[in-house]
Amino acid sequence: MTNERLTFQARHLADALRCVAPPLHPDQDARVALEPLLISPNRLAQWLRAHCALYAGHIHVTGTLDRRLVLVQRTDDRWVVADLSGEPHDTRAWPAWAQRHIRLDSPAEWLSLADLTAEAEYRLSRPRVLLAALYHPEHFPLPRFPLGISDVARAARSTLMGTISLTDMQLGTTLADLIEQVGQEPPDILGISSTFGQHDLMVELLDAAYALPQPPLVIAGGSLTARNEGLLLERYPRLLIARAAGEPTIQDLLAHWHDDLALDQVHGIGYNGAARGEGTLTIGRRRTAKPVSRARSDFLPELDLLPATFEHHGVAQLEASRGCTNFCSFCPRGHKGQWAGGTPGDLGWILDHMRAVYDRYPDISRTLYLVDEEFIGRGPQAVPRALHMADVLHGAGFTWETSCRIDQVTHPERDFTWHVDRAGMWRALVDKGLRRCLFGVESGVDTILERFNKETGGEQNALAIRTLSALGVPTRFTYITFDHLMSFEELKETYAFQGRTDLLMRPLPDVPVEDIVNGVRDPEWVTAHGSGRAFYAGISYMLVSMECLIGAAYTKRVQKAGLARQARPSMGRQDAEFADWRIGVCSKWAQLWVDRNFALDYTLKSLEKILDREPRYRVRTARVVLKDAAFTVLGAMIAAAENEPATRLPGRAPCWRTASAACWMRRSSTCASAWRGPSSTWPESCPHSMPPRWTPNTAGGPAPTNGA
Repeated sequence: MTNERLTFQARHLADALRCVAPPLHPDQDARVALEPLLISPNRLAQWLRAHCALYAGHIHVTGTLDRRLVLVQRTDDRWVVADLSGEPHDTRAWPAWAQRHIRLDSPAEWLSLADLTAEAEYRLSRPRVLLAALYHPEHFPLPRFPLGISDVARAARSTLMGTISLTDMQLGTTLADLIEQVGQEPPDILGISSTFGQHDLMVELLDAAYALPQPPLVIAGGSLTARNEGLLLERYPRLLIARAAGEPTIQDLLAHWHDDLALDQVHGIGYNGAARGEGTLTIGRRRTAKPVSRARSDFLPELDLLPATFEHHGVAQLEASRGCTNFCSFCPRGHKGQWAGGTPGDLGWILDHMRAVYDRYPDISRTLYLVDEEFIGRGPQAVPRALHMADVLHGAGFTWETSCRIDQVTHPERDFTWHVDRAGMWRALVDKGLRRCLFGVESGVDTILERFNKETGGEQNALAIRTLSALGVPTRFTYITFDHLMSFEELKETYAFQGRTDLLMRPLPDVPVEDIVNGVRDPEWVTAHGSGRAFYAGISYMLVSMECLIGAAYTKRVQKAGLARQARPSMGRQDAEFADWRIGVCSKWAQLWVDRNFALDYTLKSLEKILDREPRYRVRTARVVLKDAAFTVLGAMIAAAENEPATRLPGRAPCWRTASAACWMRRSSTCASAWRGPSSTWPESCPHSMPPRWTPNTAGGPAPTNGA
């Protein structure tokens, strides 16, 4: 399928080449071959240099994907400057340096002759920037489009300075390859994106970079570096740490490289200098201010690496918003910022380019993963914006997945009309291509939710789960089963909530939303329309334990309670004991169970992302087998642990009944993974007999009782 936007840009490029020299004008076949190169300025520049070798001097391709700028030097030393979007040059926000050093003959046209100073030529070619994303393929086998470095690349290219290259270890590049690239073709600026579990890779790369005779200017960003800033700066005195959204930082850093800005004027970085305030595990450093407002809604990516992502059977990601509307206690938010929504109209051009790439990979599911923390947002325009965004995505031929808070479904302080409007919105979003939405429920226990600062309640969560399932909204929920400050009663309430069978309703597409809003609050209606499935079937990952992330408010409470132990900056977290030692034992064995099954579960989850229709349904069904087994394990551990004293006696051997249950977990994991029925129908032929299981009332009634 021909993409009109790309055809339009290729035609503009052809006209620009004719202006350089008539023999350079490509024919129709050549223009079609050019279209895939338009998303990668480096590949396009390489093609142009080969194509124009006999008729042109220097060539530069710069600017963002939506306003790609081509500059070709003619033999008479004049320059042809073409904006491939077709927009007049004077509609571009030209950087100050370009206004001084580029003189256009026809600024009101998209194609113009121009004179460039030597400074302009230098700035167009330098600095050489390499943006690298790290990756452990053994941890997460499914590649995801590297949104972080792709967003930063767009911001860098908007300055019109330098050449920006991207590399991602998800896409076949090994750490040895990356180190060799940095050594043989040293960049002027090296940007490293690193998240949890990648500290070892980052250290090895930084060691290699700083061992060079002339090390590049290195900046590291990502969730991990925000947590262990002090550790990195102590080991690498010249390193810069990105502490906020990377787009304004990289723009300032390019200006700093050209001596336009002093280092302390580069927004959002940490580096060695004067002492700074209280923070994570750090020594005296200096931090620069974060930008107050700098195109906060422009967080679209360059697409250089999208074809390679599909070649490696990966998935595409975008952001429709950035930040969150809440401050959960377990989430350190210092580097993430407040919520800001993108403009739906801005998606059109990038979806056109993405659709053209999808056309070349017909076996890839046309699903976009919006990695928003909160898709809907706040304010009177939240619902219209969400529906408009869905219209744009659906109109471009995509299904899509996203995330948001549960209070976008039900809210105790809102009236009936608000709930009807929200229910109508969710049903409309499904009609407009919403394939699945993730909700961070995290708990169904009020005291835990208060400790997590979720600003939601257990009954609110229950009503939202019923509403979403009755509306037919495909969902997945995250749930923290163990946290260090929880009581044993809270653990039992957690188990009861996960096992409730009055939460997941049958989809009711023909029932008016008003009836659903009323019905989810009516026990008889709930009984009549229930699916019979336990809530845990909708939890994305079972048996999850809280991670005490460095800098989080929850971690500070753990420290205050005297439970904090060794810090693990390489993972951005701190070890901790559990207030109830029995829960700590359960958490330990649960994590071993998770580790044993994670590779299989994550692979199945990854397959869900790239499959459609019946194959996807079969994979999703297979994951429920693991959830059944996990819930059985949880019940067995609670039954064993409840018979142990709340205070562990000195010299007492480890909880033998919990250890026995854990032993059963290990022995039976193969059967649990292979068994295709619910745990209540465990096959009698299985040689691993079921241990006693604590059995709550899972219909949401009175407090649970113990049983075998």
